Amino acid sequence: MTELKQEPQPPAGEDRRTFMRKVFVASGAAAVATMAGGVATTAWAADPSASASPSGSPTRGPGTGVGNQTITEDFFGLTTDGKRVDDLFTIHSQGVDTAPVIAAAKAFLAGLTDTQRTTAQFTVRSTEWRLWSNLDPQGFPRQGVSLADLNDTQNTLGTALLKAALSADGLKTTERIRRINLAAGKLVGNSAVFNDELYYWTLMGTPSATEPWGFQFDGHHLVINYFVLGNQVVMSPCFWGSEPTTMQIDGATVTACTEEVAASLAFIQSLSAAQQKTAIISATKADEDMKAGAFADNAVEAYAGIRATALSAGQRQKLLEVVEVFVQRGTADVARARMAEIRAHLSDTYAAWIGGTGGTDPFYLRVQSPVIWVEVDCQAAGPLGGAYGKTRADGASQLHLHSVVRTPNGNDYGRELLRQHYLTSPHHQ
Repeated sequence: MTELKQEPQPPAGEDRRTFMRKVFVASGAAAVATMAGGVATTAWAADPSASASPSGSPTRGPGTGVGNQTITEDFFGLTTDGKRVDDLFTIHSQGVDTAPVIAAAKAFLAGLTDTQRTTAQFTVRSTEWRLWSNLDPQGFPRQGVSLADLNDTQNTLGTALLKAALSADGLKTTERIRRINLAAGKLVGNSAVFNDELYYWTLMGTPSATEPWGFQFDGHHLVINYFVLGNQVVMSPCFWGSEPTTMQIDGATVTACTEEVAASLAFIQSLSAAQQKTAIISATKADEDMKAGAFADNAVEAYAGIRATALSAGQRQKLLEVVEVFVQRGTADVARARMAEIRAHLSDTYAAWIGGTGGTDPFYLRVQSPVIWVEVDCQAAGPLGGAYGKTRADGASQLHLHSVVRTPNGNDYGRELLRQHYLTSPHHQ
């Protein structure tokens, strides 16, 4: 059995982000340092001969950061048993109008200075895709350009890119997460780290109607990975979180990430006692239960809980409504295509619950199928606990929420579509 090795530590004076990129590059044939056209890159091999099982022990990184995990292994994707299900994702007409996001991304890039563009832009196969975290920037330094690095005009262009990629609800959620982050940071006296500006842009590839490209928006409690190929979009992994989830700011109540809590509780409370007995895999909620947060691209987690085939039509709809909270943060056409994909595998969808089922109980919910992975995790207080009078010793609560959305079986970051593109496009052969 392959033993998971302790993560190497950066030398003094070198930030973790830079160091981990070097470790990734040095770790194997799939990571090759390159420079192309003046754009800073770390190549990520298309790997057309990827095997049907991971090359090493799958990484299961904690939801809150690096821990003792590494990202030195080749990307494989989330699975239930270490083996990918093939033929789930194909290059086809998805009917998504990607012209607005392409135009917005081009305008954003054009608005950057040459130095900023070199800092922010990577190749589409870059390992930078995988170097995201929900940690604050002090806990995990980022690449790219932050909102604080940009002037007002450039930030307006960045906001336009988010508007093109997200629905109104999705954009509102990103703004509220950042707003609460700043307000809570002020309350704990650390707004230099916890604020609304230390969120970073990186773009992968060059915005195009025919070639693959994408972007990442990355910061505390908010990570959006957005891959585009023609009229197909893969919006995962995405991380949505807030601490606290509800806060008084300038005399008004501001909430973030409460929709997923409400939808999750509505689902579990719709089940009969016998169904809950199957769905609840543990009544004891830990401080955090997330399995596929940052640095867990290759997590292996067997199906657990209750299968959708054991649910009534109404209960299945409530289960889908949990997923819809996240999917509908993308534009309507992206959400429509994604939900059709998810419904096609509804009979193979499972829901696993940890914790209580009362209206204020902390809980964990995982919705898992061959094509979707959603985790909603109520966590114990973190560095912003002082903003709402909680410490880690108080245990998990609905006031600190982490959620992650992924595409299992190799299509996070649009990875499987990218592989097929390089295999089938004549100009890449």
